[in-house]
Amino acid sequence: MTQKEKNTIRKGKNRRALQALAWFGAAVLYYAVFSLLFDTPAEYELRHSTDRLKKEYETLLQEYDSLALVVDNVVERDRNIFAIMFDSEPYDFDSEYNNQRVELHESLLAKSNREMSATLQTSLDDLEKKLVELETSYSELDNALSELGSKRNNIPSIQPVTNHELTLLTAAYGTLMHPFYRTLQSHQGVDYAIPEGTRIFATADGIVKEVKGKNSTSGVTVVIDHRNGYTTSYSHLQSVKVKRGRRVQRGDIIALSGNSGLSLAPHLHYEVRYNGMRVDPIHYFFMELTPDEYQRIMRIAQSGMQSFD
Repeated sequence: MTQKEKNTIRKGKNRRALQALAWFGAAVLYYAVFSLLFDTPAEYELRHSTDRLKKEYETLLQEYDSLALVVDNVVERDRNIFAIMFDSEPYDFDSEYNNQRVELHESLLAKSNREMSATLQTSLDDLEKKLVELETSYSELDNALSELGSKRNNIPSIQPVTNHELTLLTAAYGTLMHPFYRTLQSHQGVDYAIPEGTRIFATADGIVKEVKGKNSTSGVTVVIDHRNGYTTSYSHLQSVKVKRGRRVQRGDIIALSGNSGLSLAPHLHYEVRYNGMRVDPIHYFFMELTPDEYQRIMRIAQSGMQSFD
């Protein structure tokens, strides 16, 4: 074999080696570009699994914030009660609630992603059911109010005191501990812990049916007949601004709060009756409460265990 033939063979081998190297480089570059632009099935599933976990975590944070707000409302309400009853600052319970929050956070961290997802999904399903029920209830109520026309002004539908922060309600309708007898008794109204001299409002249009004096367990009391089966009563008052037979409108100042009668501390005891039967007044605050505020005040009411009268 001549030298020329050897050189020709060598050049052919080099050319093929360069071609193979070029193809290999192109394959590596293609794989790198493909990996950057497209996900493998496993990568796609992992990426979207992370997105779902982020959404679930954000939802969980919102629920946590909602619970924290309720706890803060309860703390503020208890501070208000303590200040009215003992004229001093209450003990600091914040550290106890902070510990509970830390424990809740740690318990959530201890759960696996699958457990957290299952728990969250169950909670979301329950919330969706309650939301549908609540929306249906409000829709029915709105339709009923539309049909009533001007007569709705005679339905007690606001709180009898200014309570924008929802922290003044201290005792709800139901079975509670009596402050003097220390036994469980039926509490057929709601209590607001407010200082003496706080303005009390008529919760609907009507006529003052009765004004009771101090010589009763309910103390100074105003009863309003709303002429549609509803009557409302406002007890343990300091003074009354209306007389029997006077016509009042929703929002009129009818009295100032006090501590008369069998009362543990200055407060207002408020009742609603429909066709002679006492009903839960909280369900009649719909004119001034949003659905979220209604849920909050319900939780606050359920946390009370003792009435003021």
